[in-house]
Amino acid sequence: MIVGILKEVKTEENRVSMTPGGVEVLTQNGHQVLVESDAGVGSGFEDAKYSVNGAEIVATMEEIYSRSDMIMRVKEPQPSEYGLIKENQIVFTYLHLAASKELTQALIKTGSINIAYETIRKANGSLPLLTPMSEVAGRMAIQQGAKYLEMEHGGSGILLGGVPGVDPGTVLIIGGGVVGTNAAKTSCGLGAKVYILDMSLDRLRYLSDVMPSNCFTLMSKPTTIRELIKEADVVVGAVLIPGGKTPKMVTADMLKTMKKGSVLVDVSIDQGGCFETSKATTHSDPIYTVDGVIHYCVSNMPGAVAKTSTLALTNATLPYATEIANKGWKNAIRDNPDIKSGANIIKGSVTHQGVAEAFGFDNTPVDEFL
Repeated sequence: MIVGILKEVKTEENRVSMTPGGVEVLTQNGHQVLVESDAGVGSGFEDAKYSVNGAEIVATMEEIYSRSDMIMRVKEPQPSEYGLIKENQIVFTYLHLAASKELTQALIKTGSINIAYETIRKANGSLPLLTPMSEVAGRMAIQQGAKYLEMEHGGSGILLGGVPGVDPGTVLIIGGGVVGTNAAKTSCGLGAKVYILDMSLDRLRYLSDVMPSNCFTLMSKPTTIRELIKEADVVVGAVLIPGGKTPKMVTADMLKTMKKGSVLVDVSIDQGGCFETSKATTHSDPIYTVDGVIHYCVSNMPGAVAKTSTLALTNATLPYATEIANKGWKNAIRDNPDIKSGANIIKGSVTHQGVAEAFGFDNTPVDEFL
């Protein structure tokens, strides 16, 4: 199989979908790997490193699309690429389709095979390709929240960890999954007073066992959020419905009760965001203010720490990419239920229930294509 590694075109996205080491594994399995020129520069990987490991360096995105059987990238295809995707071509990346009807409709028209990193699910319910970026984003959420509390950014001037004789700041984390857990670890480590909310009692029991004494676990309810948000200095939105659109957990009315200069960090923004007032931002223009509350809603947070993110992502995606390349998409889906759960759109049909429900589209079972 010919595998194409694209240079990211999303604004300020420095990650790349495959390291030179990953390219070597694919070539050892008998596949040809095309890497767009300078695709890895933002993550610290020069073209020469890819060439040494067996890749062919290709000058343009158009040539990658025209020659490749499978396209790999980090972020979803951008409008400039819609017309380049071929019928029956495999697109293997983060798609987050429930957040974009335009992208969903564009991929339906191409007749391509679209397998989303974020919906590949193991038998135990874990999301192995979303987990590494969620770990990065959860830790970054607290770094960013702490930074934007500084007064030069319009924040309230609170140091999250406090100092002897001064109360620490309060962090409210909505969602106790991978993002929420890593956000809680980081904020607890700083010394903040941390509340983490989840709807699963089993998850709360686990978190209660592993978190330090300055972390308090509570069942997620609107009344609980409504009360805690009044005291919070940083609120992290860490809610995930795999493949589906994120529910709005913080309303505009709740926002009006928050302290001026507090910070909302919406890590769920890729799936539509879990704050009613959220809208996607970029690394160069990351924040805006509504009712005196700072919103940080960067839709590709891990792109700011591209080298760490690229290494972590390749570790997770490479086994699946190799299996798809070795077997072809049909046999890979037949043999591996993890990959089957990643199928979002196949040959013009939506095959993931969450995506179909987001837009009222018909949901076609994957098995119909096997």
